[in-house]
Amino acid sequence: MVSRSYSNLLDLSSPAEGTASPRGRRLPRVMTVAGLCSDSRIIEDDSASEAASISHSSRVIIVAHQLPLHGERRPDNLLWNFRWDDDSLLLQLKDGLPEELEVVYVGCLRVDVPMSEQDEVAAILLRDFNCVPAFLPPDLHGRFYHGFCKQQLWPLFHYMLPLTTDPGGRFDRLLWQAYVSANKIFADKVMEVISPEEDFVWLHDYHLMVLPTFLRKRFNRIKLGFFLHSPFPSSEIYRTLPVREQILRALLNADLIGFHTFDYARHFLSCCSRMLGLEFESRRGYIGLEYYGRTVGIKIMPVGIHMSQLEAGLKLQQTNGRVEELSVQFAGKIVLLGMDDMDIFKGIGLKFLAMEELLNQHPEYRGKLVLVQIGNPARGRGKDVLEVQHEAYAVAKRVNQAYGREGYQPVVLIERDMPLYERIAYYTIAECCIVTAVRDGMNLIPYEYIVCRQGMGEEGDEHEADDGLGRIGVITVEDSDKPKKKSMLVVSEFIGCSPSLSGAIRVNPWNIEAVAEAMIMAVSMPEAEKHARHEKHFKYVSSHDVAYWAQSFMADLERACRDHSRRRSYGIGFGLGFRVVALDPNFRRLMTEHLVSVYRRSSCRAILLDYDGTMMPQTSVNKTPSPEVISILNTLCSNPKNVVFIVSGRDRQILHKWFSQCDKLGLAAEHGYFYRWSRDEDWQACVPVPDFEWKHVALPVMRQYMDSTDGSYIEAKESALVWHHRDADPDFGSWQAKELLDHLESVLANDPVSVKSGQFIVEVKPQGVSKGVVVERLLSSLAQTGKSPDFVLCIGDDRSDEDMFEKLGHAISSSSAEVFACTVGQKPSKARYYLDDTVDVIKMLEAVATASESSLSSPMLGGGGGGGHGFDSPSPLLTFASSMENALTM
Repeated sequence: MVSRSYSNLLDLSSPAEGTASPRGRRLPRVMTVAGLCSDSRIIEDDSASEAASISHSSRVIIVAHQLPLHGERRPDNLLWNFRWDDDSLLLQLKDGLPEELEVVYVGCLRVDVPMSEQDEVAAILLRDFNCVPAFLPPDLHGRFYHGFCKQQLWPLFHYMLPLTTDPGGRFDRLLWQAYVSANKIFADKVMEVISPEEDFVWLHDYHLMVLPTFLRKRFNRIKLGFFLHSPFPSSEIYRTLPVREQILRALLNADLIGFHTFDYARHFLSCCSRMLGLEFESRRGYIGLEYYGRTVGIKIMPVGIHMSQLEAGLKLQQTNGRVEELSVQFAGKIVLLGMDDMDIFKGIGLKFLAMEELLNQHPEYRGKLVLVQIGNPARGRGKDVLEVQHEAYAVAKRVNQAYGREGYQPVVLIERDMPLYERIAYYTIAECCIVTAVRDGMNLIPYEYIVCRQGMGEEGDEHEADDGLGRIGVITVEDSDKPKKKSMLVVSEFIGCSPSLSGAIRVNPWNIEAVAEAMIMAVSMPEAEKHARHEKHFKYVSSHDVAYWAQSFMADLERACRDHSRRRSYGIGFGLGFRVVALDPNFRRLMTEHLVSVYRRSSCRAILLDYDGTMMPQTSVNKTPSPEVISILNTLCSNPKNVVFIVSGRDRQILHKWFSQCDKLGLAAEHGYFYRWSRDEDWQACVPVPDFEWKHVALPVMRQYMDSTDGSYIEAKESALVWHHRDADPDFGSWQAKELLDHLESVLANDPVSVKSGQFIVEVKPQGVSKGVVVERLLSSLAQTGKSPDFVLCIGDDRSDEDMFEKLGHAISSSSAEVFACTVGQKPSKARYYLDDTVDVIKMLEAVATASESSLSSPMLGGGGGGGHGFDSPSPLLTFASSMENALTM
């Protein structure tokens, strides 16, 4: 969900009531025919349009790897038959969307359609199912799905590092290129049907992780959500992926990113922090990442099951018949059920080993306890799948040989694709469901099991009872009172549904003995406890179904897109580095031509410049100003109409050393505590401080945190102490900075100092000292001498410079001066203008310096002559210095 903090940072103003721009033009549906391209273009209007709303939107476009369809050839082998896949999550989530909302699906078919038939099939699917097929060439689909998705992303996201070439294999650049190409094809299909100003787009799973970039590149204000249905690994795992930043930046082009659990979201946020330097904010329960002026929402909610489908399946005659058959087959037995895909992460072999341990340690359960394991066909292929199958067969055979006898097999392995009614039957007769996956995104098997056990034993029907040990028997309501519903779960702590099942017995699947004991606990638990746990689980599962999940996600997506129409947005970057910059309508790039034009017309100018991050990149190791910078500053200072100041957080010795060649340059050091008007003037203190005894308290505290935080250091200034943690571990440094801030505020509560945190720093300095104070006094002194500036240029890049921008706005608000408050980098700021980086700053100052030289050489613009603002006039810088000295000595 989206943080609302940016509304305050950008001071966004709401559009006037009743105003709206025309809605976007819908593209014709016939464009879905494969192979056709359109020359139509949507031109985005910067004027305000009505806020995005699901209730007003006519469609949502759902994009996934596969369409929720089954397809097969007709008996005549000429045409195709298609039908809905009722088990598909994409189809089930429609229950949570408004009935009037049209749903369009984009994805691949599960069958290979010859190229000659693709146009006809596409037309049929659009007409009958509202589906747009993405036909990937077979070789491309193989490299995309079985290659990059299943060999690279899927193992890595399940914490398998590519230490050897098997099973996942080392990173293959050709597979990555196939992944990108496939995502481009999906983007083309979405573009064929989208109405960008109206439609919502919802992307699903790791197959389409770079698709947000291609869609955002086409339409800057597209309403775009993404949900990841697999785990997201910790940063230590994810950072091994060679294309890690490309995928992260692509995901950040979505408006809302969804995860099943907090752990997965936390890992994603940690990756964004460590690899991209982005920090998240949480406001009123909404989590958001600020990314180039856009707030990317983070949604945490596990998906649910389709309740009505299971309830309908429980009432089928086929289901009841199969329940009776299984009740007879396992009469007198306690059935433990496992239902998993046959892949390397489901832990089937570990489950069988736990069963072997149970029967070995508890002989009383031999002949009574049966583990039925249903193995669904694996979605991937390769050597790893075969190894899982061979391990399962081998362990099952060993257990059955050791503890089985005629009429009894402790492990029953069923490896086939099972229809819904039969799955429900197995759920119904099982006393306990066991999931021992070593890593899984969500896993809805426990949810389905709970609902099926709740549906067991309706009044008037036959239903199951047990003899105290959970052994199956068949009774009727005339024989006994209606039995209480119960279900027991043994689940791995590494699956996504585990946090929501507080009544389940959670296990570490690698601990075979613990899993065996958990299985015993599940079947031997008192009946009242089983019933209480079941009721708790069923209450959650029934109220958090797939419809609730879809409705919640779409509501948050609507909220995330609500401010699209209020902001100006434009794209920058190439390829997968593309991103959209979203800005307040009044926040614009500072154009050099306009600035120089105003500069030439002005007669008294104030130029205030930060240094680090503004004139010198933060990443530079050598911070000494270049000869080019010195030359530009000297040129600006040589014009008597100019007052030029460097306002920096650096100490005065460093600034004096760096700018000793600029004799007319004003310097404000340590955020304005020390200042001087020119090289030959003495340094003066802005705020009188009787003593610095507080340093004796603050310094030991900072040293304590420096010693315990590797990569941090202390900068001791004359007026301040600064603890830096830029080179420390990002997470640990941030935590330590918060702790240090609280610690210092506590011990210095009675001292006349302020404790503030900044960009990778915690600083203690005297109260009343800021860059804003310097700006305020400068402008006040110029006004007192009758030299109020009609041109003010103020440039900075970090949080301390926001004080300058704020004071500048207050001081000039009542005058007619042209004010250019400019921040470096596109980000929320109190400045009205921005430049991209330090290179742009230097280029702009160079242009201003050139204009300054030309004005000095032109007699019409102040060269020579007496009076006015010629060379014989007193310098505004000297007048300002004199006024400030008088003001401070009064």
